[in-house]
Amino acid sequence: MRLLHTADWHLGQSLHTFERGYEHQRFLDWLLDTMDTERIDALLVAGDIFDNANPSAAAQRQFYRFLAAAKRRLPRLDIAIIAGNHDSAGRLEAPAPLFEAFDAAVVGHTTRDGDGAIEFERFITPLRDRAGDIAVWCLAVPFLRPGDVPRVETDGDPYLKGIEALYQRTLERALKRQENGQAVVALGHCHMRGGQLSEDSERRIVIGGIEALPVETFDPAISYAALGHLHRAQQVGGQERVRYSGSPLPMSFAEVGYPHQVIRVDLDNGSLVDTKTIRVPRFVDLLRIPAQPAPLNEVLDALAALDLPDDPLEARPYLEARVRLDAPEPGLRARIEAALEDKPVRLARIETSYRRAVEPDFADIPQSMDELSRLRPDEIFGKLHWRKYGSEPAPELLAAFRELLLAPETGGPS
Repeated sequence: MRLLHTADWHLGQSLHTFERGYEHQRFLDWLLDTMDTERIDALLVAGDIFDNANPSAAAQRQFYRFLAAAKRRLPRLDIAIIAGNHDSAGRLEAPAPLFEAFDAAVVGHTTRDGDGAIEFERFITPLRDRAGDIAVWCLAVPFLRPGDVPRVETDGDPYLKGIEALYQRTLERALKRQENGQAVVALGHCHMRGGQLSEDSERRIVIGGIEALPVETFDPAISYAALGHLHRAQQVGGQERVRYSGSPLPMSFAEVGYPHQVIRVDLDNGSLVDTKTIRVPRFVDLLRIPAQPAPLNEVLDALAALDLPDDPLEARPYLEARVRLDAPEPGLRARIEAALEDKPVRLARIETSYRRAVEPDFADIPQSMDELSRLRPDEIFGKLHWRKYGSEPAPELLAAFRELLLAPETGGPS
C-alpha cells in the first residue's frame, strides 16, 4: 500500500496582498501528476486546506476541481482529509455526498451521540489497495479544541490528556477491526513537542496552558502519523513514522531557505517499510535582496542590477527588499519602486532595520505616569525617536509632528 502525505495547502492565501491562485493551481496540477507517476493508492491531507474559515469561491472551486480531477485520473484513489486550525470544520464537512462520490473521507470536528458521548467511530476510515481490499485503517483526527476531547481525571493538563485519550480510544476501536496485514495510520493537525516553527508564518496554538504534544501521543501500534500545522517538513522525536510534510508553498519570506515537499509512505504487511520525500517545485520565486539587510544605496544598486526573465505577471517573483537605515527615510518606498521600474518582479515587502549611532540612555526615559505627565508631546516624541534610532528627530520631522498636534480634530492643518 502506497500513501502520499501532504498538508497546509492554505488555498486562498495572499502574500502581502498578492493573490496566489496561480501557484496553488500549479501545485495541485503537479500533485496529480506526482500521484499518477508514483502509483499512489491513497492521499492523506493533514489539515489547513484553506487559509481561513471563510474561503473565497475561487479557493473552494480549486479544491473541488482537484478532487474531481483526481477521481477521473486515478479512479481507485482513496482520500482522507482532516480540518486544520485555519479551516471551518462545518464548512469543510458540508458537501458530504460530494466527497463520497470522490472516495474522500473528510473529518472536520468531533460529534457526540444523544447521551453526549464522543462518537469515536467517525474518526476511523478504511483505505483500500488496488485490488479493492482494505489495507489500512486511518485515524482521521482533525484539529482538536478543548470541547472536542474526552474529560480525563488527571493531575496534569486535561486538554493534553484528553487528546491522548481520544487517540487511544479511537485506536482501540481500529485495532478491533484490524486483520492480518492491515496497517493503522493516523492523521493529526497539531503542534508537537520539539517541532521547529517557521519564523512568522504559523498561527500559534495555545490552549489549556500547553502548546505542544509529546510524540508518545502516537502509540507504537500506529505505523505512520501524518501531521499538519508546522510548515517546515520534519520528523518528530527522531521518528521516521511521525512526520510533518510541511506546506507545499512558502507561506512567508521566512520559509524561503528550506525545501517544500510531500512524503511517499510505503506500507507492507501492516508495517512501515519506507518513506520518500518528493520535492515540490518552486512555481514562483521569492527573492530577498540583499541576503542580509544593507544600506539603502547598496540595496538600490542591487535592485537596479536585477536581470530577470519577462514572465507573465502571475509568474513573476515576489521581492522582499531588506534595508538597514540610520534614521527614518520618508521616501523609501518611492526610491525602491523607482529602482524596480520596468523590472518583471512584484515588490511584496520592504524590511527595515535600524543601526543606532549610540545606545539609548534608558535612565532618561520616564519611569512613571507622573514623570510622563510633566513632558510636552514633542518631548515625548523626541525621546521615543532617540530610543528607537539613537538620534534626535530631524528638524523637518519634528516640525511635521508639531503641525499635526495643532491640526483641528475634524481635518488636516488649517
